[in-house]
Amino acid sequence: MIRIGIIIGSTRPGRNGDRVAQWVRDLAAEHAGAAADFEVVDLNDYALPLLDEAVPAAKAPGRQPHTRRWAERIGSYDAYVVVTPECNTAPPAALTNAIDYLYAEWGGKPVAYVGYGVFGAVMAVQKLRAQAGVLRMADIGSQVALSLREDFVDFADFRPRQLHTAELHRLVDELLAWARALAPLRTVPRTA
Repeated sequence: MIRIGIIIGSTRPGRNGDRVAQWVRDLAAEHAGAAADFEVVDLNDYALPLLDEAVPAAKAPGRQPHTRRWAERIGSYDAYVVVTPECNTAPPAALTNAIDYLYAEWGGKPVAYVGYGVFGAVMAVQKLRAQAGVLRMADIGSQVALSLREDFVDFADFRPRQLHTAELHRLVDELLAWARALAPLRTVPRTA
C-alpha cells in the first residue's frame, strides 16, 4: 500500500491548514480506497527550531533528536501532499525550515500541493515546486488552489466549493501514479 503524508505547512495559531488537511485526507482516502493510506503530518507536533544542524542535510543525516524524529516520519512515506497558505507570496517559514532539515528522505518521491490564500497560494506553491526539484522530488502538475474569498466564510470557516472535489480526485490519481512509477528511485528505506 502506498503511504501518503499530508503535511500541514502552517504552525500559526488560528490557522486554516488543519481543516484543509483533514478535508484532503477524508476525500483522498474515500477516493483512493485500499490503494493508499493517507496520514496528516502536523508541523506543530515536531516543534522544529530554526535549522540547528551543523552539517547540511545533503551531506549527512541530522544528529539532533528532533531531526531524527522528523526524518523517521517523513522517510516513512511514498508521496506527499503539502497543504500551504501563502505569506507575502511565499510558503510559511516553518514549512521551508522543516523541508530544509532533510534531504534523502524526500528524494525519488512525488509531491502535490493544496494551497489556500487570497489567490489560492499559487506563488507559494511555485516556490515550493522549485525547492522540490533540488530535493530530487517529482512535483506533479495537478494542484488545488483554494480562495480565502470563495472557499472560506469570513476567511476562517472552511467551505470548499464543489469543483475542488474533482480537482482533488485528479491530484490523488496523478500522485498515486507517480508514486508507483518512482518506487525504484526511492533512496531511503521505510522506517515505520
